[in-house]
Order: sequence, then structure tokens, then C-alpha cells
Amino acid sequence: MTTNSSHDDPLFPEKSLKLTDEQRFHWLRLIRCENVGPATFRDLINHFGSAEKSVDALPDLSRKGGARKSFHVPSIAETEREWNALHQAGAYLVAMGEPDYPKFLNHIPGRPPLLTMVGDASLASKPSVAIVGSRNCSASGAKLTGMLASDLGGQGIVIVSGLARGIDTWAHKAALGTGTVAVLAGGLNHLYPKENIELAHAIAKQGLLISETPWDAPARSRDFPRRNRIISGVSSGTLVIEAAKKSGSLITANYALEQGREVFAVPGSPLDPRASGTNHLIKQGAHLVCEARDILDNLSEQPRSEPVQTSLLFENTAPAIDMQHWDEEAENRDRIRFSQCLGITPVSLDDLIRQTGLPTGQIQLMLLELDLAGRLERHTNQSVSLKA
Repeated sequence: MTTNSSHDDPLFPEKSLKLTDEQRFHWLRLIRCENVGPATFRDLINHFGSAEKSVDALPDLSRKGGARKSFHVPSIAETEREWNALHQAGAYLVAMGEPDYPKFLNHIPGRPPLLTMVGDASLASKPSVAIVGSRNCSASGAKLTGMLASDLGGQGIVIVSGLARGIDTWAHKAALGTGTVAVLAGGLNHLYPKENIELAHAIAKQGLLISETPWDAPARSRDFPRRNRIISGVSSGTLVIEAAKKSGSLITANYALEQGREVFAVPGSPLDPRASGTNHLIKQGAHLVCEARDILDNLSEQPRSEPVQTSLLFENTAPAIDMQHWDEEAENRDRIRFSQCLGITPVSLDDLIRQTGLPTGQIQLMLLELDLAGRLERHTNQSVSLKA
């Protein structure tokens, strides 16, 4: 993998630009860096102009943000190992803004900058419904899941789920012949659960596997909610079948609501704990579903929301600081003024700019420093706070 030169990365997903292999390699290295999530990734690209330049700046940014330990940046060799392993296995990387990036995923906040895929990428941009539910589903729940997935597939709807036991498994199996997408919490070389490895291999051949997690990484508990936002984000709507009140399936439904997508639920007996979550969703306004037609009649072909931009990164309005005219004393004064306006109570970016009087680019750079040092908490509506 050649890495001795840099190119500007595409910032505007609506242009459907395609990265070179070299650019994609540096995107992979950047997103694998410590404390670099989707929002931080995009802010770094916006500020420094490319992933390669962003990687070079990370240790110094982290130090200025008050990091208590040295910042880990994956080496070229480490990145090459993941790059070579996934390609040798027949997988590939797709970056946001590229033609193969899931169409509806461009409309959500916190969309993954880079996805690893195995299979037919076009399935992730077709009209689709996510089907999620109990891992310990009933026999009738499993049967209904298969019927609904099969009927929806017969109408050209791709079925999206998370490869979990129970409802997810029955949904994938019923849709293998018509189109299914499995979004994994762990890396695609670390399939989970073990009893669904054979199913995952079948989906890789006939459908599509997706993950934003490193190729060889096992799934951690925090990875499952992150996976759920992709399941709902890829889909036009989310159907919940048998879910308890504290089920992870309700997290997926909540993400769907936040993303402006339809939410559907199958009712159940009030005496069955597995129906408490779905019945609650219906009481809160989710579409009641007894057959596939109930979904098809309410399904929007396009997401109701406009593409979400979680920061200023796609506007490209924040020029980098001119280091040739850098004034250390002035910067220290600015940092003191900035730190006085930021605490554990969330504050919006607009308020920070107004209260400090500092340029937008400088505010964003200081927020990046805190984020990379692990000291920043990001909230909705572009508000931020220091971690308690």
C-alpha cells in the first residue's frame, strides 16, 4: 500500500465522489485512531483537508486538550494488516460520499465515515425494512417474522437486521432469496453469535454484511447500540416483533424515530413480557402491524428528514489556524476564555462563539483537542460539555 503522498478527501457526499485506494487507506487509519468517532472524524477532515494530515496532527491536538497519556495512532503496518486481511477475504471498504455508501444512511446524524462490507452493496440502498425483536422469541413470533419478511421480500423490500438470535435470525432466513442485509456489532471476521456463522456466510453470498468495527474486533456491549443506529439508518422503516420494555430493539426503534423513519410494531398479549415493549410502542404512535400490507401502505420510499449535518464539516467554513503568525501568549489567553465558557452543562456551538468572541475555526479546533483527549461529551443539537 503506497502512502507517501496525500490528496484532498471529498467532503460533499451528494457529489458521489469515489476515493482512491490511497485516500481510503488513510480514512481507515484515521477512523481507527483513539477517540476518533464519526463526528470527530468529519471535523478533522474539515479542518485539515485530508485524513493523512489529520492523522499527523492527532498527538499534538490530544496533548493540547489535556490528555493524561500518550495518544495511540495506528501505525502504517497496523493499518496495512487490516487492509490486507479484509481484502484477501473478499471484503471491501466504502466511505461516506461514495456511490456504494447506503443511500438512507447519509440522512442520519453520526453516520459512520467508513463501512466494511461483504456482498452486494446495492442492497443497502434499495427500499428496505428493518425487522428486530426478542432473542428469546416465541414460536408464533418466529413464524410471524418469517411470514412478514417473506411477504415484504416478495414486494421488493430488502430486510435489514442484526444477525442476533431469535427474531433477527428468522427475518434473515426468510429473506435470503429476496434480499437481506445484516449489520454486525463486531468485525466481519469475528462473527457473532456462533450459531449464526453459517447464516452469515449465506448472507455474504446472497445478501450483504456490514460493519463499522475493525475487521478482527469482537463485539463489545457499547457496539450494539452503535450497530442499531445503522440498522435503522439503512432502512425506510423499522418493525419490532416481541420486545420487552428494556429490549435493545427499542433502542433501534428510538433511533428510527430520531432519524425521521417509520416505526411499526406487532401487538401481543399484555400477559407476555415479550410484548410489553411493542405494545408500548403502539400506544406511543407506532403503526400496528398484523400483515405485510400494514407496512407497505405506510412505507415512505424516501426518509422524511433532510440529510443531517452534525457539524460544520461539509460547509468547509473553518479555515485552519495560520501557524506562521501564531502567537502563543494570545492562544493561552484564548484558551482561558474558552475554558471559562465550557463546563459539565451542555452549551451550543453558537453560544460558545458568542460568549468567547473567538472565530469558529478556533473554537472547533479547541473542541477537537478536548475530544481527542477524551474530555469532551457531545450532545444533540451540536451542544457539547466537559465530561464529569
